[in-house]
Amino acid sequence: MSNESGKIDHTQDQYGIRPEAQDFPMMVVLSFVYVCNARCPNCPYTNSNIREDYRDRPLMREDTFKLIADECGPHHAWLRLSGGGEPMLHPQAVELIEYAKAKGCKIGLITNGSRFDETSLARLLACGTDMIEFSVDAGDPVTYERVRPGLDWERLVRSVGLAAKMRDQTGAPTKIICSIIGQEGVDVEAAAAFWEPLVDNVQKRKYLTWGINEDHSADPTPYLPPELRVPCPFLFERLNVDSRGKIMVCGFDIRAVTNLGNVHDKSIREIWHGKGFNYFRDKHLNQRGHDIPLCRDCPDWKYRSWKHNYWKVVGTAEQRRQAKLTGGEK
Repeated sequence: MSNESGKIDHTQDQYGIRPEAQDFPMMVVLSFVYVCNARCPNCPYTNSNIREDYRDRPLMREDTFKLIADECGPHHAWLRLSGGGEPMLHPQAVELIEYAKAKGCKIGLITNGSRFDETSLARLLACGTDMIEFSVDAGDPVTYERVRPGLDWERLVRSVGLAAKMRDQTGAPTKIICSIIGQEGVDVEAAAAFWEPLVDNVQKRKYLTWGINEDHSADPTPYLPPELRVPCPFLFERLNVDSRGKIMVCGFDIRAVTNLGNVHDKSIREIWHGKGFNYFRDKHLNQRGHDIPLCRDCPDWKYRSWKHNYWKVVGTAEQRRQAKLTGGEK
């Protein structure tokens, strides 16, 4: 949606729980692993001691994951496998995704693409993984080596191409997208032009500091005008769970400072409707979010959007996937 100037609108007239999240969060973001095979300079985990803090639980346990999937499944909520590293480094990644899909969850897998082979891709496609998002951040090998050290450009290109080819051959419902962070030294438009013919959608992400990184954004234009103190949409649609099962209020809290409960002690639904989330929401709805230290100190609040968001990316990717099936233009 655009306004008269052609710019995307990121705000709206009224705020509150999205209709789809009235009973249960639309998305549960999992810090599935705290290990990685890359050393990306824009990654807050590379630039902090967070992984060291999770030495006792570098991988989410099977029982924790299944507890989450069992509750999310009946609501068809998204499980977004992300967090502190490369999800495919989890030795049970594929079988746990299969389990979650069998329970009714939607799966959004964010990956650097370095750990796929035909067998793992075939299983992920066969179980109906809803979206595989390749974090590419570049459109050429020289830039890629700089922004994604530790990874291999040729392997990435093969993985993306193989995923798209196998998806098309099998007719799986999986959407294949790439994401590019708008950071200094990256020609985002050139990178997008490279990947767009290969995938269903290319997401151009804002550079986030997470309160840890130095600011190297190539596009610091805010979505939510800071002076208006527009409520953060994350509080009204999603929550985050670390590898121990602890629930944090939002994705900015990657250090897990907030503790709204643990899935081993309380249900996600109970926590979603509990005092902790309602406190944050009430503050934001009354334009007092800045009274909360976590929110006041969040440099990335301005990059949230009520309309230009994950749901838009999913919708656009699905439209283009359907267009390919029917022979229409991508």
